[in-house]
Amino acid sequence: MKEVLPNMRLSRHDQYDVIVAGGGPAGCTAAAAAAREGAKTLLIEESGMLGGMGTGGLVPSWCPFWDKEKIIYRGMAEHILNAAKALSAHILPQDLDWVPIDHEALKRVYDQFVTGYGVDILFFTSLVAANTNDQGEVTSIIAANQSGLTAYQAKVFVDCTGDADLAAFAGAAFAHGGDGGSLMPASLCFVVSNVDAYGYRFDHDSGLNYGTMQGTNPKSAIHKIAADPKYPLVTDTHLCHQIIGPGTVGFNAGHLFHVDSTDPASVSKAMIEGRELAHQIHEGLKEYFPSAFASSFLVYSAPLMGIREGRRILGDYTLTIDDYLTKRTFPDEISRNSYYIDLHLTKEESESLAQQGVSREQINRRYAPGESHGIPYRSLLPRSLANVIVAGRSISCDRQIQGSVRTMPNCLCMGEAAGMAAAMAATGDRNVHHVDTETLRARLKEEGAYFL
Repeated sequence: MKEVLPNMRLSRHDQYDVIVAGGGPAGCTAAAAAAREGAKTLLIEESGMLGGMGTGGLVPSWCPFWDKEKIIYRGMAEHILNAAKALSAHILPQDLDWVPIDHEALKRVYDQFVTGYGVDILFFTSLVAANTNDQGEVTSIIAANQSGLTAYQAKVFVDCTGDADLAAFAGAAFAHGGDGGSLMPASLCFVVSNVDAYGYRFDHDSGLNYGTMQGTNPKSAIHKIAADPKYPLVTDTHLCHQIIGPGTVGFNAGHLFHVDSTDPASVSKAMIEGRELAHQIHEGLKEYFPSAFASSFLVYSAPLMGIREGRRILGDYTLTIDDYLTKRTFPDEISRNSYYIDLHLTKEESESLAQQGVSREQINRRYAPGESHGIPYRSLLPRSLANVIVAGRSISCDRQIQGSVRTMPNCLCMGEAAGMAAAMAATGDRNVHHVDTETLRARLKEEGAYFL
């Protein structure tokens, strides 16, 4: 039994069936799905917006929603994608591959989507602790906002914090990074405006963009920037970019190493370094890609750090790279994933692989068209907690496959399943391990989900 701050007088709220912590993609669909099933649902979010990395994180595009043959991230995920595309005139309705994100429009999409199901939302509210009983149930969470500390009680909790904060606070076991505590580098995304669209598009459409701006060509802009001592923070050639509006380009670029998302001091230092890194990349683009960026303006760096790796719960099933390679199907799978193994390496890991003669493509494996693997419901369930489901990049999995399942389309699908399962458990014995997965899968299929 774990009781936090037992001697303090806290406000208490006990009117909810399901509480979702974290308003990123997984949290939005989890809350909406729980409410759709009839559960009285509260969503708490520490920032002032929903959407996580797709809004506050300024990620410039969605990872692919298809397996190169058909859309596989369906249900609520497909609805949100289509709603966002409809608000951007330069995106075609049939686009599924690296679809650009208008961050401001996506905020409204999430607002309308989640509130449309009657979910209560508390912004600027941080999860700070969890109380448990001897049966492995979370009895309440403690949240902090301008009203002070409040204990919120619910029948079932869904952890969509990205780092399994709720599960960890409640005592669940987890893994964190790799050997020696290594973590994939983070990135602070940013937006540049007043870009010369002709200069950018001409190179992009002709294929010359990879020779002018990025890629393996040592004469490309990013290689020149990385080699220029005027830009000391640009130490690698990571440079993803996308036109997100008229004369406006979003960047997921540069790496920030040794950032521990569970250490506020580490993230704070990285935010400062990330803003300077964004400035240096932009200045370098103005110098080495002037046809597009000579008169451009660095508008905004993200208020949220782009964390790729943090805690991973130890769940009823641990998804592995072997499941990816064998394209495994599970009897309790709640979604499918076709994204490649997108590992961002530390400097030490890159040097070690180079010495072994191993290329990045040998590490970042890809599927052929039509191929995918299942994500089982069991991977969302912390072993020691009875009434907590985890959705998002912190599910139970190994490091390699986490580089694939952490993406926003997957988070949207996992969230929908988690919210639906939470509502089912709330009407029963509250134990999420006892949810009938056949009933869960049948309801997901009714709502348009895709799995085998």
